[in-house]
Amino acid sequence: MTPPPSVPAKKAKSALLIVFLVVFIDLLGFGIVLPLMPRYATEYLGDTSDLAKGAIIGALYSSFSLMQFIFSPVWGRISDRIGRRPILIMGLIGSVLFYALFAFACTIPSTEAGLAIGLLLASRIGAGIAGASVSTASAVIADSTTPEKRSKGMALIGAAFGIGFTFGPLIAYFGLEIFGPNEHWAPGALASGLSFVALGLAYVYLPETLKPNASVEASHRGAFSLGRSLDVLKMPAVGPLILIYFLGIFAFANFEATLALFTKEAFQFTDQDNFLVFAGVGLVLVIAQGGFYRRFAGKVSELTLMKAGLGMMFIGLGGLGAVAYAVYLVQSSPATVNGFRVLFYIASAVAVFGFAFLNPSVAALVSRRADPNRQGEILGVNQSFAALGRILGPLLGSIVFWLHPSHTLPFAVAGAVLVIVALLAAKQENPAPTT
Repeated sequence: MTPPPSVPAKKAKSALLIVFLVVFIDLLGFGIVLPLMPRYATEYLGDTSDLAKGAIIGALYSSFSLMQFIFSPVWGRISDRIGRRPILIMGLIGSVLFYALFAFACTIPSTEAGLAIGLLLASRIGAGIAGASVSTASAVIADSTTPEKRSKGMALIGAAFGIGFTFGPLIAYFGLEIFGPNEHWAPGALASGLSFVALGLAYVYLPETLKPNASVEASHRGAFSLGRSLDVLKMPAVGPLILIYFLGIFAFANFEATLALFTKEAFQFTDQDNFLVFAGVGLVLVIAQGGFYRRFAGKVSELTLMKAGLGMMFIGLGGLGAVAYAVYLVQSSPATVNGFRVLFYIASAVAVFGFAFLNPSVAALVSRRADPNRQGEILGVNQSFAALGRILGPLLGSIVFWLHPSHTLPFAVAGAVLVIVALLAAKQENPAPTT
């Protein structure tokens, strides 16, 4: 017999809806700021060498994910102790404040570039700490669903990510048209305002989903505990899945981090073109998770869906590598190069579809195999290693991108990593039915 979720059905439905809206609005703010950050930073850096510019912009990007790597397990453990609701609300308060700091930093004149860059970095660090509470959103899903419906619930977060990531760059794009290209404070202020809306929704409507006795059982756990995180990795039912998640995201991040570089080098896309490309990636993610994945979830095992996702990622990223090499061979013929755009879009869509299937499947499997009293902690460790993949994947991808003029190496690296992931996935078994 399948146990019911730890909260009543009506309360669970409300929790799922609010978590979806909170993640969506928060990611909307993230999507607004992300495409503009390197442009603003470059203006402050002026005549700084290309190497120094790359290092500083890389630090601005990676600091966000580094904070998520450190704090996702922390927020998870604390949410197991004091509840999910206060952690999500604190995270949203942080988002409001640090997006506002980003807006303020963008008003500082270029004569004080050091202060501006320092505040931009502080805003990204703070936003990363606040955004690490997304692991607690996953714990709310776990609290509010039965094991059989867990994958469908986890797909809600993926769909919210996709919608936010779709409309965030579009809002940034139109925001520049409305406020003007010189009003650099506007995107950060808009992101802060949207996070404030999410905070209001969570404060008024988000119920507590942690079961009453869980906080007592978790009270002895320290918030910062590397040893406990390592213990999670050593769990035979959970550790390999977290490794699969890390490597899968690492492979996909090679694609994400070099996408704008590749479109510029291969097809001469402008910044505005890339806004639309990233919005398209988010739209495909929404369609894949909100439309296709949720139809299969509950009818097909998470393990099967995970393997299908890996297969699509391998085909899509391999196709992108083939397109990159083909463009390199015919670069002297612009008309022929442009003919490969359709194949580029198709291969990208297949890769994103695969990632959309992999992401919620692994999260659901980890949740189903986790101790119910350690959901926040274990899902936090899982999100922590996802953040690590988003740090190391872009770092390696950005380096190897320039090592060969065809720019195929990021896709080759991703393909090789996915082969390892497939070997790990082949050894996994579906969890036994919960009784």
